[in-house]
Amino acid sequence: MRAEIREEVELIRPLDKLERESKLDLLAWIDSGAELCRLEKPATPPKHLISYFAVVDDDHLLLVDHINAELWLPTGGHVDPGEHPRDTALREAEEELSIEGEFLKEGPIFVTVTETVGKTAGHTDVSLWYVLRGDRKVDLDFDDSEFHEVRWFHKNDVPLDRTDKHMSRFLQKLYDD
Repeated sequence: MRAEIREEVELIRPLDKLERESKLDLLAWIDSGAELCRLEKPATPPKHLISYFAVVDDDHLLLVDHINAELWLPTGGHVDPGEHPRDTALREAEEELSIEGEFLKEGPIFVTVTETVGKTAGHTDVSLWYVLRGDRKVDLDFDDSEFHEVRWFHKNDVPLDRTDKHMSRFLQKLYDD
C-alpha cells in the first residue's frame, strides 16, 4: 500500500514552494517506514495521513462546519491502516454525507502538512486533497455528531478567515488548473 500511496503523491504538481516542501516531506515520511495511519484517537501517532475531499459543483464548494476543528472545512477523515487514501475519501463521503463519491480528478490535487487546531489541537495532519462531483440540488444527510451544518459556498465566498489555512491556495489550484 505504501508504494501505491507514494505513486499517487508523485503525480501531484505543486502549486508553490510550500506545497513542494509538503510533498517532499510526505514522500520522505512514506519512505521512512514510519506509521502513516492514526492508530488511536486523537493523536497516536502524532503525525498521520488524512484524506480531504472537496465536493464541487461548478463554481461552488461544499464545506462542513466541523465541531472539533471549529472551522469550515472540506469533508474528510483519517486513513485507516491498510486503506488507500482514495478509498478513505469514498468511505468518508458515504459515512459523513451519505453520498456515493465520484472523483472529478482521479488522484489528489493538493497536499498539505498542518498542525491541528480546535478541540483536538496539537498533532500533525498530512492531508491529501481529492475532488468529488457534487450537486447543489441534492439534500444531504450529514453526520451531525461531527458537523454543526454543511453549506455550499461560491468559490469567491468561502470564509477564508474561518477555514483551513491552506484553503485559498487550494481554491487557486482547483479553479486555475
